Amino acid sequence: MAFKVAVQLYSVRGEVAKDMRATLEKVKAMGYDGVEFAGIGNHSAAEIKSMCEEIGLVPISAHVTFADMRKEPKAALAVYSDIGCKYVAVPYLTPEDRPGTDGFAKTIEDVAMIGKVAKKMGMQLLYHNHDFEFIKLDGKYALDILYDAIPAEDLKTELDVCWVRVGGEEPASYIRKYTGRAPVVHLKDYFGEKSESMYELIGIKPTAPTRPSNFEYRPVGSGLQDFPTILDAAKDAGTEWLVVEQDNPSMGLTPMECIEKSRKYLRSIGC
Repeated sequence: MAFKVAVQLYSVRGEVAKDMRATLEKVKAMGYDGVEFAGIGNHSAAEIKSMCEEIGLVPISAHVTFADMRKEPKAALAVYSDIGCKYVAVPYLTPEDRPGTDGFAKTIEDVAMIGKVAKKMGMQLLYHNHDFEFIKLDGKYALDILYDAIPAEDLKTELDVCWVRVGGEEPASYIRKYTGRAPVVHLKDYFGEKSESMYELIGIKPTAPTRPSNFEYRPVGSGLQDFPTILDAAKDAGTEWLVVEQDNPSMGLTPMECIEKSRKYLRSIGC
């Protein structure tokens, strides 16, 4: 399969905070082709661009806070344009902006606006889903409403296969649904069942006490997902990049060991 494989650096955020260059060098040594940023700390765009060029990693994408992009889109996106990112993504919606609230219509409007700004700056906007987009509004998933409302040239998908499945859909089917509009797919594995404490696992503080959960993120290939089927769908859909993400380590492994295990698994199935 002719995919390129990147890692979302949020997966190893502690290591990135300590030493960006050393982390990038280790990521490259694991066999990753590129990286997706979740901030660049105190580094300048020029420093990051230089690191990537010297190490041989493609700075393929970045997750940029929605609030920053909607407030000052050019300023929020400029650093990633300067680094050379081809894609930027809306990573997450806070509760007041989500489907089922009065703010969702404005969310769609602002995502459309950001997509046009990104395009003018030579980048493509993506939307990274969670499970809360899989609620139906007038019989239709909110995620589909978002994509139907905005032209494909201004917004493409970054389907997260974990959250698609947690949301109640089969990842392979959903990837195929957006054939031609799915250049980047987030590969995330997990074990256990959805619980009310899900968002604590990605660093979102709960607003009320939650019960213990058996849910945990796993290295790709170590959980419940059927990745050969997912990758067949991604190939059919025209996907170019696979991005490994694991929000928190598991199985007694460090974050770096987790992403290395994911890369080894993907290599074992031809990626």
